[in-house]
Amino acid sequence: MSRMDPREIAFLLDEVLEVPGLLDRPRFAHLDRGAIDQVLETAAKLADEKFGPHYHEADKHEPDREGGTGKVVMIPQVKQAVDAFAEAGFLAAHHDEERGGLQLPWTVVQAAFSFFQTANIATAAYPFLTIGAANLIDSFGTEAQKQRYMAHMLTGRFFGTMALSEPQAGSSLADIRTLAVPNEDGSYSITGTKQWISAGEHELSENIVHMVLAKIKGGPVGVKGISLFIVPRYRVNEDGSLGDHNDVRLVSLLHKMGYRGTTSTILAFGEEGRCQGFLLGEPHKGLSYMFQMMNEARIGVGLGAAALGYAGYRYSLEYAKTRPQGRPAHAKDPASPMVPIIEHPDVKRMLLQQKAASEGALALCLLCARLVDEEKTAEEPEARKRAALLLEVLTPIAKSWPSEHCLEANKWAIQILGGYGYTRDYPVEQYYRDNRLNPIHEGTYGIQALDLLGRKAFMQDGAALALLGQEVQGTIKAAAEVPALAGYAAELGKALALVGETTATLGKAMAGGQAAPALANAVAYLELVGHTVLAWTWLRLALAASKALAEGRGDPDHLNGKLAACRYFHAWELPKIRAQAKLLQSLDTTTLETPAAWL
Repeated sequence: MSRMDPREIAFLLDEVLEVPGLLDRPRFAHLDRGAIDQVLETAAKLADEKFGPHYHEADKHEPDREGGTGKVVMIPQVKQAVDAFAEAGFLAAHHDEERGGLQLPWTVVQAAFSFFQTANIATAAYPFLTIGAANLIDSFGTEAQKQRYMAHMLTGRFFGTMALSEPQAGSSLADIRTLAVPNEDGSYSITGTKQWISAGEHELSENIVHMVLAKIKGGPVGVKGISLFIVPRYRVNEDGSLGDHNDVRLVSLLHKMGYRGTTSTILAFGEEGRCQGFLLGEPHKGLSYMFQMMNEARIGVGLGAAALGYAGYRYSLEYAKTRPQGRPAHAKDPASPMVPIIEHPDVKRMLLQQKAASEGALALCLLCARLVDEEKTAEEPEARKRAALLLEVLTPIAKSWPSEHCLEANKWAIQILGGYGYTRDYPVEQYYRDNRLNPIHEGTYGIQALDLLGRKAFMQDGAALALLGQEVQGTIKAAAEVPALAGYAAELGKALALVGETTATLGKAMAGGQAAPALANAVAYLELVGHTVLAWTWLRLALAASKALAEGRGDPDHLNGKLAACRYFHAWELPKIRAQAKLLQSLDTTTLETPAAWL
């Protein structure tokens, strides 16, 4: 079992994200750094004691239907873990104190959650979805809905899901068929089928609250007709007690290559005509509401991918330190002692790739969490707007870059272990299988690329991308004053200019009627911008590490490791954007023009 290094989280919160400064704001004035430490220590302890020990067992003995009852059963350690998570207050941690929460910064909540994701990503998925569903009700629900549903979700009595996809629609939500027919009592009769619903059925909680996208009968066609409904597995009485089963039936459990401990389901709503749903917010605005949970989940998927990449890195690092094999290239005497494989340069290369990908991705995702706090608690309205805009453009990157490149990191973890790596006796093959789902979770790599190039890059006349450029330039300016980092600053400046040049070329093509060839290679654009953002992230980390070293704070080995990873990323990864920019600016039509019959 690998775990998150507390030094990593402390470095990011204190040196990079300036979380101590957040505690001066009115919402967080009841907190001090000692309280934050206590939260993180509790998360680390629960992750080690309750989540990590059954990581392999939950994969080996995945959930199944019990003969006779049809109930979903799983190993008991999963419930023990999620119960402990709820009892420690993590489901409600960021909510108001009057609702039983701790009013923690979202940055701290996400940092704490990274301990659970690193220890056991599949078990962590149950609270992950519950937190997102509760946040949705908190934002758009009535007070009565908050009392009836959200209050019990914050204690762990109820869990939550998001029910978007359908067998015939997949990611094309305009084509969903789930129907909502108004009833006289203000509820709606829900009928339809939802697929790929993670945590859609289990016995971990008394009830499951599904957040369901459906179309009200007679409403507009396409996405403009989508509404959002609260659909509980069991009806809930006014006093919070459970009523009748709400006609939500488990059709099938889906069997995945990874995340096996998380149930993935096909659910049928209203087969017997008794499924009640309750409108959340206004009619026909469901997709805009659901984007809150989707975007939160996208960054959460990125954080989970980073955690899995990090777990593989930590395991293969320890293995490389203790596995003797071979001798240095200059050692010709076969009688000389073998050396640990970490002494071989190619093993160091594989470790540096993992370090650069996973620690960089972790930093990026926690930066996004910090922007959430800024958007909600900054004193100046303009600062809140800037944070929201920057979060918009970073979200597809924070979801996609970690899920792609931390999967690559898991590949190198397997490689370092050699033949042991692909056996189930060691955890790195499971990290890889689990992480392979993340490029698909919450919108595929291609969908996120289209979102970035087709919408985010040019939204508000390019204001979001321009703001990102300003932030990068600020880091470049600061790093240019540090002799050891000035070269990296200069290279990042060139990369930023290349992003601007390429974006202008694609924008001109799209405005001139060439949208198809411009968007055909959107994935290359996501790589171009994503690598530039990660190079910026690493320069920020290197700046913070350099300052801490100069002032004699922190562990020198840990801080020098940041400088080494920054050097690696700028030497090995950042140059790759040149080929991507060249391809994009050429408006290559190979993929666009290849007939389906030829494939």
